[in-house]
Amino acid sequence: MHKIVFLDRQSLKAELRPPTFAHAWTEHVQTHPDQVVQRLQDATVVITNKVPIRRDTLAQLPKLKLIAMAATGYDVIDVDACRERGVALANIRNYAVHTVPEHAFALIFALRRNLMAYREDVLKGRWQTEEQFCFFDYPIRDLHGSTLGIFGEGVLGQATAQIARALGMKVLFADHAPPKAEGIDFASPEQVFAESDIISLHCPLTPASRHFIDLSQFQQMKRSALLINTSRGGLVNEQALKTALETGLIAGAGFDVLSQEPPKNGNPLLDIRSPNFILTPHVAWASNQAMQSLADQLIDNIEAFVAGTSLNRVV
Repeated sequence: MHKIVFLDRQSLKAELRPPTFAHAWTEHVQTHPDQVVQRLQDATVVITNKVPIRRDTLAQLPKLKLIAMAATGYDVIDVDACRERGVALANIRNYAVHTVPEHAFALIFALRRNLMAYREDVLKGRWQTEEQFCFFDYPIRDLHGSTLGIFGEGVLGQATAQIARALGMKVLFADHAPPKAEGIDFASPEQVFAESDIISLHCPLTPASRHFIDLSQFQQMKRSALLINTSRGGLVNEQALKTALETGLIAGAGFDVLSQEPPKNGNPLLDIRSPNFILTPHVAWASNQAMQSLADQLIDNIEAFVAGTSLNRVV
């Protein structure tokens, strides 16, 4: 009988159907790193979203057979150690194909039309003192006819591009090393930075992509440009972004992610109070529909492993 342990159940607000095979199920609201080994001592299957499982931890868990990610990203897992120890790893795929692009465009619309600035002024009584029916303190720009640059042409990048094209936008995908999606024309990163009115990030965080947007990239961008990040916080040098916003190198930014989450030790972006920056707490993925899809796929992955078939396997 398999013993399944969910280390951070609080990270998934959705119903989980019981697996169809004989099992014992244990779940913890949260798990600190120093609790992992003790809680997984007898586990054959572990479910984790953000709780790290590294090489030294795996070495102390001889019964563990499967790590089932309750997320797409698996940077919290030592993949090489899993391969060496014969521990399978499965992740969640394509569940956020609607919710993340919609969140990205919610940020884009709010910033492009300066909704935060106008709302703040209305709350302060600015409209009530006007002599005419409206006021034009902040620029309002249509999306139609503008250019969206996208880093990452996976399902999320392509879904974001589909919305953009429906709005009459031109789309540029940034070129990168193979493998690449078929049927997409790529532009150089330099062209994307220089020509885009809005840049949206939909790429994974790797050693090569960490801080790939720094002060030099902001200097290449239009001063009217927006940067949207619903992917991973570490893709952008956050201090450089703060400097770019404060000095007017770009017009605004909308972020759903930070380099460390939760930001208990502070973060430069938490200090920004201007309406041209919007920060949401890593919730782009978290629509009710997306979370339920994730939960269903999670159990599918575990059942497939137990049945001896491969579904969404990384290792």
